[in-house]
Amino acid sequence: MVSKAERETHDRDTNLPPGCGALVRMTRATIKDVSRIAGVSIKTVSRVLNKERYVSEDMRKKVEEAVARLNYHPSLAARTLAGRRSFQIGLVHDNPNPYYIFNMQAGVGLRCREANFRMIIQPCDIASPGLVDDIGALIDQAQLDGIIMTPPVTDVGTALAELFRRKIPVVRVQPGTDLTATSAVYIDNVQAADDMTAHLVSLGHRRIGLVTGHANYFASGQRLTGYRQALQRAGIGFDAALVHPGQFDFRSGIAAAKALLALPEPPTAIFASSDEMAAGVLTAAHRMGISVPDQLSVAGFDDTDLAQVVWPALTTIRQPIRDLGYAAADLLLEFGETIERRQLPHELIVRGSTAAPKG
Repeated sequence: MVSKAERETHDRDTNLPPGCGALVRMTRATIKDVSRIAGVSIKTVSRVLNKERYVSEDMRKKVEEAVARLNYHPSLAARTLAGRRSFQIGLVHDNPNPYYIFNMQAGVGLRCREANFRMIIQPCDIASPGLVDDIGALIDQAQLDGIIMTPPVTDVGTALAELFRRKIPVVRVQPGTDLTATSAVYIDNVQAADDMTAHLVSLGHRRIGLVTGHANYFASGQRLTGYRQALQRAGIGFDAALVHPGQFDFRSGIAAAKALLALPEPPTAIFASSDEMAAGVLTAAHRMGISVPDQLSVAGFDDTDLAQVVWPALTTIRQPIRDLGYAAADLLLEFGETIERRQLPHELIVRGSTAAPKG
């Protein structure tokens, strides 16, 4: 049993009101305890815990200190009952690139943990006739507070219409249609592809192959546009034979490289619209005895971990996938009435897979 003297000593050392030390040791702290210790309203505590804006630094510091002293952890069940919210959001995707999905989940998950929300991941197939029903079932079963949609799901009109009908908050990553319909986060795919093509041109390449992404992704067309505008600016004519479709996966990168390198006048550089496809291009070149970058320069897009695992390491466009996920969750958790769009910066990363063409 804890004596009165011990309780008073603990309270004095932790700067808590008399009696609170015993409360900390004997029961789980509540949001009311945090409010009392910090000297602020429960609503202010809630706003700080949810990382909401418009809280003064002084207030935020008081709440954070009280949370640390009390070792306070919000109860999901209590929050749900009090606010008619599940404190769960869904991340819906149909993407063959495991590196992309891993980083997107990491970004969304980090923001959810900061706000004491849970992330529920739902893979889907946009070609499935049951897509809308599957999304509806997810909402009903998990009682989601909102949904983040990644490409290509982000541009499925029937799915978007169902979310509007249900009045479910939604944030889309890299949308290509209905740009003013929802909040969104994105990069400038056109400029990013322009930057990479211009880099290859600056090295002296004039026959530059492009492996486009899956046709279901608007980003594929945007990157083709950036490629074409960089060639035009450099006075290089567009050659459709140098453009080969891909699927954003490794195998399609191999197939595209074989086709491009079998041309009567093959490219001296190949720009693939994802790192996975670029890895496929590298593999095909190695199998054909073509040295990279001495005989062929290879470039990718995304700057996932794969870009530094392959040999030589890939020159690529750094797409801040984790930051996009974090920003999407941040917009969703604001639960605001206004539509907001955030463009994040991309970056050209030059590594050993590109060089000036010999001769």
